[in-house]
Amino acid sequence: MTVEMDKIVSLCKRRGIIFQNSEIYGGIGNTWDYGPLGVELKKNVKDAWWKSVVYERDDMEGLDAAILMNPATWQASGHLESFTDPLVDCKKCKHRFRLDDLDSKGCPDCGGELTEARSFNLMFKTFVGPVEDSASVTYLRPETAQGIFVNFVNVQQMMRRKIPFGIAQIGKSFRNEITPGNFTFRTREFEQMEIEFFVKPGTDEEWYQRWVDERFRWYLDLGINRDNLRLRDHASTELAHYAKSCVDIEYLFPMGWSELEGIANRSDFDLRQHAEHSRKDLSYFDEAAKEKYIPYVIEPSAGADRATLAFLIDAYREEKVKGEKRVILGLQHRLAPIKVAVLPLLRNRPDIVEAARSIAADLRLRYKAVYDDTASIGRLYRRQDEIGTPYCVTVDVQSIDDRQVTVRERDSMRQVRVPIEGVVDYLTDCLNRGELVDLAG
Repeated sequence: MTVEMDKIVSLCKRRGIIFQNSEIYGGIGNTWDYGPLGVELKKNVKDAWWKSVVYERDDMEGLDAAILMNPATWQASGHLESFTDPLVDCKKCKHRFRLDDLDSKGCPDCGGELTEARSFNLMFKTFVGPVEDSASVTYLRPETAQGIFVNFVNVQQMMRRKIPFGIAQIGKSFRNEITPGNFTFRTREFEQMEIEFFVKPGTDEEWYQRWVDERFRWYLDLGINRDNLRLRDHASTELAHYAKSCVDIEYLFPMGWSELEGIANRSDFDLRQHAEHSRKDLSYFDEAAKEKYIPYVIEPSAGADRATLAFLIDAYREEKVKGEKRVILGLQHRLAPIKVAVLPLLRNRPDIVEAARSIAADLRLRYKAVYDDTASIGRLYRRQDEIGTPYCVTVDVQSIDDRQVTVRERDSMRQVRVPIEGVVDYLTDCLNRGELVDLAG
């Protein structure tokens, strides 16, 4: 189904996934807070990425570089001179636009005449120390990549790594976007999941293709509909000056096909630039081949916020059940904010409530589980469906006698009776398999 962004925004507000930042003061443009469920969802996305690119590989190390860096970093990387957007203003309505977002020569809002384009640096400037002068100027990083490049030698030598190997990082970046929008798709503060993979020159094209294939497959493995994903190669006219090649993984968002992740062959530009400006040797000596070279870099760079938004949109669906609308977030189990909800059929029965709370406490030792008795059982089921909870456990009157509970699956609404003593292991098995396990036999 085609999902309107307004429905996603409404769901996120209603169910505690994403809130407008500083809402009680009228908010601040395109800045969002992740609520109790949103922070779990986004964490699960980041954990799935980290598991895939770090834990499941033997050629990757992790890093957490600081947001503030020596300003010389941004001089060497070219951000101080070239990290700009061309902007135009409408002379009639005074609205401002990025030139590369316009399809016509006139204002898209009122048709008025536009000014000549001028450049605007996207970096947020700040000051280090108590005095705000030119000597104390620094910047909030606009990307996480440079923190990896300046630590290349540290990681390579301390971890005794041989080329090829990569460094992975998840962290906040900041860009003073003039035209942010489309909910969390483009914001001024965002989180990146980024890899710099260092390879021997001459092997870069092979590694580039391998990373394109692997990163595309990651989204499919986590449940994104194949029809909603595509690869788009950058034309020579849009390639960054340092890039040998680049491809975007695009997702069909409500506003159309847009970038979800970029994979670039950055050649040896970055390490060579930092070596020149810092006057430090950032080359690599290959002991086996007895040769020294500046590694090429393959960079898969994904947005944690965009990925979270894409998973939300792709999982959203509506259906009719007994004449009533049922909203479901069909999130893959690894991404679901809550794995299991435990629900007492009667909240005025102490024995039922006690049993339900005990089960919830046992489940919480393994994963995110909740106890809820704030509505009728039908409404509780609908609430959990809407936030993507894969399984619900219902404790009823019969449970007190036969020591069994009802386990309900989100997608099929199938139900099975499971002994209380084995329910934790049973649900763990279901979550690992991604489906309700048949107890027959």
